[in-house]
Amino acid sequence: MLLTVLNSAKTFSRHLRLNFKRIVTTWPFRTMSVGKVGRNNWPVAAVCQMTSTSDKTDNLRVCRQLISSAATQGADMVFLPEAFDYIAENKDESIELSENLDGDTITAMKDAAKSHGIWLSLGGFHQRGLNGVDSRIRNSHVIINSNGEVVEVYDKIHLFDVKLKRDGIVQLKESAHTLPGTRVSSPVSTPIGRVGLGICYDLRFPEMSLVLKQMGAEILTFPSAFTSVTGQAHWEVLLRTRAVDNQCYVVAAAQVGQHNGRRMSYGHAMIVDPWGKIVASCDGEVGVALAEIDLDNLRKIREEMPLDDQRRPDLYGSVAVCDSGFCKILII
Repeated sequence: MLLTVLNSAKTFSRHLRLNFKRIVTTWPFRTMSVGKVGRNNWPVAAVCQMTSTSDKTDNLRVCRQLISSAATQGADMVFLPEAFDYIAENKDESIELSENLDGDTITAMKDAAKSHGIWLSLGGFHQRGLNGVDSRIRNSHVIINSNGEVVEVYDKIHLFDVKLKRDGIVQLKESAHTLPGTRVSSPVSTPIGRVGLGICYDLRFPEMSLVLKQMGAEILTFPSAFTSVTGQAHWEVLLRTRAVDNQCYVVAAAQVGQHNGRRMSYGHAMIVDPWGKIVASCDGEVGVALAEIDLDNLRKIREEMPLDDQRRPDLYGSVAVCDSGFCKILII
């Protein structure tokens, strides 16, 4: 969600006191991990948590340090949250601060990927609109390989337009300054597996995750900026459910803390395995958590419980028909 959140500081401060998982190291960022990183030869994913503001230079500094910290600890792919580039004070500022894919922000991330020899998932880049008729941005999930090349861009298709009354008011209308995407991107082959791309609110639509799984995804990723109200109620249960339903790893980078006077995020970035177990997680601070991605275990789970073979589309329909990784989306 790249919009203004109105919420009570009292409610959020209570969330930050949660001691979510044990701390492994504390400098330069807190590194929270419950995975057995380094004990096997499996690839390593790093999920990041940060507090973006409207200061793009400082946000970029934090991103570089998170990437460097993850790379030093052996990560093969680093996942940054939605709005890693900035969280603006208002709609006009959000549009004004946006950039194209060839702007300074993505150029800096390309350089970081290349210099560390690491893949990056940049979830929720404010991409400037391409036409002169509609000034709205796109909320874009950008994948950069270890050569510093953009290999995929997914534009968020489900926009967060809600008005909640829970412990204060959460009112957002993402469509006011964001254009919805028009396609589900094919999963990207990476050093840690085939990664299916989503962003934040996409998490709430199980059909999208199922389509990505049927297209060959082994890892679903939902970089987010969940509000404190919705995060406390739904964040963990949604992530673990998507992992179990689709027998996939789920990697969810997160925004955390107070961004400005009107906006705060829940945090609790995590990696969930295909059995629904949280294998790495962050608490209420800026930091990074790492976990090995055991694709042998993923395949074992799918073999032991062959959900795809047991589905009954003859009774309740399908969201897609897939063959050899190519899917035709159906309208039910």
